[in-house]
Amino acid sequence: MHMLNLGILAHIDAGKTSLTERLLHAAGVVDELGSVDDGSTRTDSLALERQRGITIKAAVVSFAVRGATVNLIDTPGHPDFIAEVERVLGVLDGAVLVVSAVEGVQAQTRVLMRTLERLRIPTLLFVNKIDRRGADRDRVLREIAERLTPALVPLGSVTGSGTRAAAYAPYADSDPAFTAALVDRLAEQDDEFLAAYLADEAKASAGGQLRRRLAALTSRGLLHPVLFGSAITGAGIDALLTGIATLLPAAGGDAEGEPSGTVFKVERGPAGEKIAYVRMFAGTVRTRDQVGFGAGDDRRAGKVTAVELFEDGSCVRADALAAGRIGRLRGLGEVRVGDPLGAHPGPAGEQRHFAPPTLETVVVPRDGAGRAAVHLALAQLAEQDPLINLRQDDLRGEVSVSLYGEVQKEVIQATLADEYGVAVDFRETTTICVERLCGAGSAVEVIAKPPNPFLATVGLRVEPGPPGSGVRFELAVELGSLPLAFIKTVEESVSRTLTQGLRGWQVLDCTVTMTHSGYWARQSHAHGTFDASMSSTAGDFRHLTPLVLMAALRQAGTTVHEPVHRFRLELPNDAYGPVLPLLTRLGALPHAPVPHGAGCLLEGEIPAAAVHRLEQRLPGLTRGEAVLEYAFERYRPVRGATPERARTDHNPLDRKEYLLHVQRRV
Repeated sequence: MHMLNLGILAHIDAGKTSLTERLLHAAGVVDELGSVDDGSTRTDSLALERQRGITIKAAVVSFAVRGATVNLIDTPGHPDFIAEVERVLGVLDGAVLVVSAVEGVQAQTRVLMRTLERLRIPTLLFVNKIDRRGADRDRVLREIAERLTPALVPLGSVTGSGTRAAAYAPYADSDPAFTAALVDRLAEQDDEFLAAYLADEAKASAGGQLRRRLAALTSRGLLHPVLFGSAITGAGIDALLTGIATLLPAAGGDAEGEPSGTVFKVERGPAGEKIAYVRMFAGTVRTRDQVGFGAGDDRRAGKVTAVELFEDGSCVRADALAAGRIGRLRGLGEVRVGDPLGAHPGPAGEQRHFAPPTLETVVVPRDGAGRAAVHLALAQLAEQDPLINLRQDDLRGEVSVSLYGEVQKEVIQATLADEYGVAVDFRETTTICVERLCGAGSAVEVIAKPPNPFLATVGLRVEPGPPGSGVRFELAVELGSLPLAFIKTVEESVSRTLTQGLRGWQVLDCTVTMTHSGYWARQSHAHGTFDASMSSTAGDFRHLTPLVLMAALRQAGTTVHEPVHRFRLELPNDAYGPVLPLLTRLGALPHAPVPHGAGCLLEGEIPAAAVHRLEQRLPGLTRGEAVLEYAFERYRPVRGATPERARTDHNPLDRKEYLLHVQRRV
């Protein structure tokens, strides 16, 4: 029996959690179907999820089907909780992307599909809700081909669409139309198959060869089989289970090799202890093993006190967690989300697959809620979701968090009240901007040469990089000219300093090159002990680097960019006139409208800061008939007054204040 770690992903309300419940029922894990509306589904276990009828946290449940053991991960569909989806992507062997047969391809569907294809995660498409009025198989297939991927392979037909009697019938291998279409798709992606088919058509198509080729290309993420059904009635579920077991690849990994895994979720138990959700890629972790996690200077270790595996819908104690499996580890008190685990960890930090949060808000304790209690509760929430990016402003005594949207803010507020007993309010949500370099700049400060007060020489050059390239640190000095520990300190200080540029926003997409270096070797008085006043330390490089980097940034100059969403807005024809001026006032750039059904369709770009106001105004202007979809597209230069962000630390731009701050800390 092979192992498969499977993600279920979808736009909100496509029926993802209902599908998960139906799969568990069909596999015999649950005897009675749960309901999202009733708050009785297996994977929505949080009280807040049951109250709101949405998935907030990723949940894992296991079942056996068709000779495969499946660890199924149900992920949130609401875009405000995309961080949960992000952490799950790195542990998947395959995915099922759910599309509504009524609403069709939606904004989040496109975001998810682009990411799945970029990561080459084998993906099946399941078109749900064929029993709902308005379901249209052919229309949805056209939308998938036009807006998601042309590399699709429909595996069956639908009868009774839009009624409770809707049914799904898989195509038979003897169906000539299906065979011809499948051959065309295989030939487009597989030159070896095309050559074999041209050489001997009968041999290349005989004995299930086409299905095996389809499975091979699906497992490589080159083709995407499409199935149809209904999570409510159960139509098409057996065919989907067969597709999961036969078309998606099994988990790999050498259980005897060096342990290697990743922590994709952290939660706290009843006593406040940390529980780490881990996917093992190689090796085996056993109870009482001492394991390392994290990377670089952030390397930590802990002793595993308990191992739990997911089996048949529950979590059971086990002796070991082996390669290919997902399980829970207890005892790792310092573990954090995104930590690589094992003897040979990869790069530090989480992988970025989606856009970062574009909003932030200040958390304000209500009367009776102490600032210390609020900060402690938020710190524990940040352990589970690092992208809320806790920011402490010591000068103002304020704490702010990053957000994807207003719903996430409401959930944080409810979670703090329900789980931590802390009541808070929020200031008005503001947009998180970024800074980009205008040009190149450089600066250097030399050891023992005023005004440099530190025993270090650091020279840095900054240059802009293309969008999406990230921050790169390079060396233009010889490796032997400076101890490796000091070079690492400079690199870490560069990364930390760039979180707040000239205007207080994070600086993106640039290359920072170390052009000068120098230090005083470890010295001591005759027959004495080490003397820090005569020897360079890591602290000298840690404190000097921000001063040099900010001087280089001043020379290069930066511009502030705001996040922009691409939107898709369906309107009644008579609402176009009132809505267009609103879009203009909000700074949107709409394209020309095009006919769409009985109304019109508007697409374009809108500043992220204006989306919430658009959502509030649309119902009144369109009689509630507008359908708005949006997703992050890019950053663009801010128009008008340049927004500045309060810095959370003493500003290295003010040399005197910065040096006084360093002196107090030392």
